Amino acid sequence: MTRSSLWQPFTLGRVKLPHRLALAPMTRGRANPDGSPGPLAATYYGQRASLGLLISEGTQPSEDGQGYLNTPGIHTAAHVEGWREVAQAVHAGGGALFIQLMHVGRISHPDNTPHHRQPVAPSAISADQDVMTPTGPRRTPVPRELSGQDIQSTIDAFRGAAASATAAGADGVEIHGANGYLLHQFLSPNVNHRTDSYGGSVENRSRFVIEVARAVAEEIGPDRVGIRLSPAMPLGGIDEGDTGSVRAQYRHLVGGLATLNLAYLHLHHVGDDELLRTLRDMWPTAVLVVRYGRTRDGIADDIDAGLADIAPLGRFALANPDIVERLRLDAPLNELDPTTLYSGGEAGYTDYPALPLP
Repeated sequence: MTRSSLWQPFTLGRVKLPHRLALAPMTRGRANPDGSPGPLAATYYGQRASLGLLISEGTQPSEDGQGYLNTPGIHTAAHVEGWREVAQAVHAGGGALFIQLMHVGRISHPDNTPHHRQPVAPSAISADQDVMTPTGPRRTPVPRELSGQDIQSTIDAFRGAAASATAAGADGVEIHGANGYLLHQFLSPNVNHRTDSYGGSVENRSRFVIEVARAVAEEIGPDRVGIRLSPAMPLGGIDEGDTGSVRAQYRHLVGGLATLNLAYLHLHHVGDDELLRTLRDMWPTAVLVVRYGRTRDGIADDIDAGLADIAPLGRFALANPDIVERLRLDAPLNELDPTTLYSGGEAGYTDYPALPLP
């Protein structure tokens, strides 16, 4: 990899980064039964500290926020202690850790949560998706519609989770507003049928996302907060409408979020380059862009085009703990083993080999 744009230092909020790469958030399904990260998590993230900015796997801010088995939380003392070990490992390797706060909303099943309650969502509309439970795959049930009081409690949960993340030593948090989860559900007209101030118009559907971001920024400082969005991403039964509808929604949303002066906007991009350019031009701080199917040779493309400041890596970084060194040296890459993505234990998690020492 010879393009110099990747190797320029960058300041993101309070963090000084050595280059323009980062670790993208990826669910790995290896938390302890109580939702705390175990010693393997500290090893996994510590191995990848050379990526500079490490965005963690989705981490639930409350019991209601859990959707999948063995995902971590950041809402108990045990969670804080587990994440403290991860943060220490990342910092020892010279990296910075942002914990991604992910409330899955309706993408859940009572068998997967500590309290075994019905999932929650903007409206009582099932995602009609399969999720893995302790007894095998189950269909997501009809969720409970969040009341106005529930919405405020959920915002408070995000605020509290952000405080817990920084108490654990994390450098910041990323709010997950993408990929079909709760915040994305509020944005989507096929999921959000509310008739109060959180539903109906573009402005109302954006309200919950902006209020969550404002609360988190007030709690820990806007320069320690990023947010991830995925315009037109159809995951989890989401349908945001035609191109014009999607553009109107995200122009308003990003305009509102831009006034908070957050550390970064992280876009999971699915193809509307005109919208990507618009959002880049609207955003006052750093922009991160992830594209499906991006090749090794294309990692720097969005940076070179002025569309992004940082290029987070997913599967490349998962299978290559020393991906930064491999790119610098143009060295071969390990192949990812998809059968071990969520299998538990060291295999496919902490056992991918690094380059031999010279």
